[in-house]
Amino acid sequence: MLIAITRKVSPSIGRCELTYLERAPIDVERARLQHRRYEEALASLGVQVRSLPALPDLPDSVFVEDAAVVLDECAVIARPGADSRKPEVDSIEEVLAPCRKLYRVRPPGSVDGGDVLRVGREVFIGLTGRTNRSAIDQMAAFLRPHGYTVRAIPVGGCLHLKSAVTQVAANTLLINSEWVSKSHFPGMRFIDVDPSEPHAANALMIGDTVIYQPSYPATRKSLEGAGIRLVLVDESELGKAEGALTCCSLVFET
Repeated sequence: MLIAITRKVSPSIGRCELTYLERAPIDVERARLQHRRYEEALASLGVQVRSLPALPDLPDSVFVEDAAVVLDECAVIARPGADSRKPEVDSIEEVLAPCRKLYRVRPPGSVDGGDVLRVGREVFIGLTGRTNRSAIDQMAAFLRPHGYTVRAIPVGGCLHLKSAVTQVAANTLLINSEWVSKSHFPGMRFIDVDPSEPHAANALMIGDTVIYQPSYPATRKSLEGAGIRLVLVDESELGKAEGALTCCSLVFET
């Protein structure tokens, strides 16, 4: 069974960290409604959703993916690159402790889970403003005994690796190659985002279905043309906080 850890939208989401976007007003109630529909979409795909309460003092805490990386054999508790987000990890660690053997990234390492893309036994980690080489080296040491290969991937022009590339089918990646080079993913097939939709590379694969934003119609057409089954969920309000679909859950097998 798949489980998804989610968290309710913080009432302070308007004070979120921003790197690439200009600050815009966030309608908290609309964000909460969209997030509930996201959780409902997960449930409709057979995922057991465990929704954690909002953390009023932690604006970005709805983006639970950044607090941990959960693999089949273990989980790594992250150390987010933004100082305001570091307190988010403690409650996620409590939730994951009964489920997995835990490792924890230590200073001077910093890593956001949004920079970590697993494809089979390969773990690609973006080198970004939020994730550094120390954290990648620590994660490689944690994961090597479990049979994973960790690869550091340069990323430019976006917040996280998963802003630029996500998995949408077996050995198939949805990619914005302006932000990350295809050369770092040998043996993969690619679906390119439409040039008019640079932010369209983030998608959440659940089994043989992909949860996707309706606001990228040209890229959506390419995905559907490749035979990928989509469930559309609008998380545009959280997009104003530089969030995306993968950010809002930690999905793993129980």
